[in-house]
Amino acid sequence: MHTRRDFLASTALSATAIALMPLAACSQETTPAANPTATPLAATADTPFSGTLIKRTIPSSGEQVPAIGMGTSGSFEVGSAVAERDPLREVLKRFVAAGASVIDTAPTYGSAEDVLGDLLAEAKARDRIFLATKLSGVSGRDEGLTQFNDSLRRLRTDKVELLQVHNLRDTATQFELARELKQQGKVKYTGLTHYVERAHEELADAMQKFKPDFVQINYSPVSRGAEQRIFPLAKELGIAVMINRAFEDGDLFGRVKGKPVPDWAKDVGADSWAQLFLKFVLSQPEVTVVIPATSKPKNQTDNLKAGVGGVLDEKQRAALIAALG
Repeated sequence: MHTRRDFLASTALSATAIALMPLAACSQETTPAANPTATPLAATADTPFSGTLIKRTIPSSGEQVPAIGMGTSGSFEVGSAVAERDPLREVLKRFVAAGASVIDTAPTYGSAEDVLGDLLAEAKARDRIFLATKLSGVSGRDEGLTQFNDSLRRLRTDKVELLQVHNLRDTATQFELARELKQQGKVKYTGLTHYVERAHEELADAMQKFKPDFVQINYSPVSRGAEQRIFPLAKELGIAVMINRAFEDGDLFGRVKGKPVPDWAKDVGADSWAQLFLKFVLSQPEVTVVIPATSKPKNQTDNLKAGVGGVLDEKQRAALIAALG
């Protein structure tokens, strides 16, 4: 999942890479501001705001997770140079300090798993993270298992919270493997992903057949197809929903360039377009978590603010959709 931070850079991803990833360029509730289980945000120099970070419930277990997560596609695909990793250290520091936990990655996101694993180990933060990765671009059980074990090595962990079959590739075989790994205690939850609206019907059919714990799909004010079948089905089957591409690979920022944030934004505690885009996503009660990605600390703080305060009502949702028209 990318933010406004470098959406221009994200558009330079190769066609091959795009085919493999859900373009986490989403990149920000059940209950609005009064959620009694929300996590307090520390008002520190690293997170210069205070409030409560909304949490939502994973239907299959009752576990709650903060509604603002983080993606790593593009943003964490860097080398080992200090200049490349230092901003990500701060991004991760702000994320953890805020009480956020869900981080989504994949073995096909270049160096992202390696970088994330290194930084989590360095920060001694693994036990505070809900770590999600994928079985991605593989065929057959042996390839899937080899890839999963390599992901554990790269992430410097012995288990992950969520293992997803990426983009419905070899779904039956890979999902069965994910189930096996869940039974072994190496995976806590199973999932299915995609990132484009044309795949929604196929994804919905797979949700009915395999009944995963999570489904990950694209959703934004200009791509609302998930409202038709994915969200209702997730509610019916008790499946948690993770949202990617909430910023449309940065396109939404281009649509509002030069426009002031509307006055009504303050009614939901928002002071940026990014926060409004993410609050739009979180205004769907079926959405469990949204995973914006960024390599810029200031944008991380901005994204996290979307998880504080209220979400959009129907009138505000309509106004935001109109502003992007």
